[in-house]
Parts: sequence; structure tokens; C-alpha cells
Amino acid sequence: MSNNPPRIRMTGVQRRSQLIDVGRGLFAAKGLDGTTIEEIAAFAGVSKPVIYEHFGSKEGLYTRVVDHEFRILLDSITAALTEEAKPRVLVERAALALLTYIEDRSEGFRILMRDAPPSQPEGAFSTLLSQVTARVEHILSDEFDRRGFSAEDGAMYAQMLVGMVAMTGQWWQDSRRPDKQTVAAHLVNLAWNGLTGLQKDPELKSGA
Repeated sequence: MSNNPPRIRMTGVQRRSQLIDVGRGLFAAKGLDGTTIEEIAAFAGVSKPVIYEHFGSKEGLYTRVVDHEFRILLDSITAALTEEAKPRVLVERAALALLTYIEDRSEGFRILMRDAPPSQPEGAFSTLLSQVTARVEHILSDEFDRRGFSAEDGAMYAQMLVGMVAMTGQWWQDSRRPDKQTVAAHLVNLAWNGLTGLQKDPELKSGA
């Protein structure tokens, strides 16, 4: 009589979730091309046909992983940008949302920065930044109207602001120093005050 515990049978939803988790780890470490379907199957403890049954191919699993991470990050930043608050506080919250995602889901961020899935040939992170930029442009519009800036300027500044936050996030992914609140405070310090108006010890206004 075998002493091995009986294998727990997963539902289809549980199996897909498991394969997405396994795929995320492998894709983050090795990339799409560097990961084989055999490795995914071995780490998940399933046969290759199980992966084909749920996702059709390795690329199908990769696309599902990217879409999952894309939605988590976009929803987080969108939630930060749609709350009722002054524009500066919204920018702070959006920067913190990105840094928190990087902190909590570093594997997901590496994947978003890496190979483009077939569903987003221009790149998942580029697609996300385009959507976030459109929201930031809308938020900045009132502030620019108040200061007498043109709508064209607002669109350009939105690109600058989102690009600055995104590049800083990529740098912070590996350094993780200083802490995310300090990084976000300095980001908004530069974005809001400009080089000539930098505060020596910036602090977040949102209480985050």
C-alpha cells in the first residue's frame, strides 16, 4: 500500500490559475523564448497536453500572464487617478501605485517590460503608459487652464510626467532604495516644483 498522499484534483479554474503562477515565475526569469513548455509542465506537475488544453500553446499562456499583470497594474493606477483629490495628490498616488505594484509583483513587472505578446505587438508596458498618459492629460487640463497653458502643452507635459515616473520605476525595481514613499515624494517634487523650485526635504501631501 502506497504511503504517498492522494493527489488533489484541481478544477479547471484552479489549474489555469496554477499554470499562470508557474508561467509568470518562469517567464520573468527566462523570458518567453528562454522558457520551454516542458519546463512549465514539470514545474506545475502536469503533462504538456494539460497546458495545451487550457491555453493552446506556450504563447497563449504567456499572453494570459501578460494580460493578467497588465490589468492589475492598470486598475491600480486608474483607481489612484480617479479619486477625488487635487492634481498633485493624484500624481503622488499614481506614482505610489506603480511603485507598490513593482514592490508586490516584481515578476509581473519584469514580464511587462520584456517580450511583447501577440495581443499587444507594440509592447504591454507601452500600451499601459499610453492609457495612463491619456488619464493624466485629462487631470492636468484644469490645472493648465488655470495657468493659461494650451491643451497641446498639457498633452506634452502628460507624456513627460508619465515617462519620468515609468523610468524611475524601472530604476527602483532593482535598487529598492530609498523606500517607495521617499521616491514618490522626490518624483512629485521634481514634477510639481521644477528644478528651480525644488524643496530640500519633500514630503507627500496625500498622507500615504
